[in-house]
Amino acid sequence: MTSPVTTAWITIAPGFEAYLALPPAGSGPGLVLFQEIFGVNEHIRAVAEQYALDGFVVLAPDVFWCAEPRVDIGYSAEDMQRGVGLAGTLKPAEVLADLQATVATLRARPEVGGRKVGAFGYCMGGRLAYTAAALAGVDAAVAYYGGGIHGQLDLAPRITCPTMFHFAGIDTYIPPEAVQSVRSAMAGKPAEIFDYPGAHHGFNCWARASYDAPSAALAHGRTLEFFARHLFV
Repeated sequence: MTSPVTTAWITIAPGFEAYLALPPAGSGPGLVLFQEIFGVNEHIRAVAEQYALDGFVVLAPDVFWCAEPRVDIGYSAEDMQRGVGLAGTLKPAEVLADLQATVATLRARPEVGGRKVGAFGYCMGGRLAYTAAALAGVDAAVAYYGGGIHGQLDLAPRITCPTMFHFAGIDTYIPPEAVQSVRSAMAGKPAEIFDYPGAHHGFNCWARASYDAPSAALAHGRTLEFFARHLFV
């Protein structure tokens, strides 16, 4: 059976590409999907298609394009080291310019047609979604176990759009005190913050040993309802 989702790699700027997934209807609100340290790999492309099936125009930028374009990494210990190494090559000012360009490109797509645009991501991508909420003018953002957000709380005052955060109950990368600091920084804002007791970092990824189906399903449902409420208006 042919998938009703149409996909393609598109060019944002010379050398900088992104994976585009169009919904069956051909148009809808936009979602920028930010990758983990494993690139726009098979899992991230599948997530893009998952949300496209839900009615969104999804664009996943190749964050590592300067170092290794279209890198597709797995989840072994060696893959993790490789991903960490690639993440270490990123320059904050360049990443910010890239994410702003991605949001602008998605807004300009005819399939979005002036509708609202959100952002979401996982781990490193969760932090980038949070950054996009502060500095790229998205209309809503969701961060899954966003590594490093607690180190960028100076951006919180600049966030005015609705946000959602998903944190694993057992996370060696994001300790409870870090989650609490995010809660405190986002207090009084239109932010929803959820914990998933017993779940580990990376619980949404079905290709990882840390995958937790109940938590992933619950978080997906919450995220989908959140974006439907804030972007389909």
